[in-house]
Amino acid sequence: MNVFPDFGGLGGIGDLRAVVGALLTVVLIVAVLVLIISAIVWAIAAANGNYASAGKARTGVLVALGAAALAGSGVAWMNWLINLGEQF
Repeated sequence: MNVFPDFGGLGGIGDLRAVVGALLTVVLIVAVLVLIISAIVWAIAAANGNYASAGKARTGVLVALGAAALAGSGVAWMNWLINLGEQF
């Protein structure tokens, strides 16, 4: 049995794909910018002995890495699910 979603069954699905692709791009760009800014703040705060700010900046780095990983792996996960659905 070949099960595959009918992406052409809805009107405007091409526009929806374009919007999702644009949102994914924006999320990845913002995550990289937050990662860079947090890493710089972390380095400056740690060098000056401000460990409270360094801890908050470290949290920012970890959150930005997590957001970038989730956004980047979303497409691969969806393709895996579609391929899994085709097997049954």
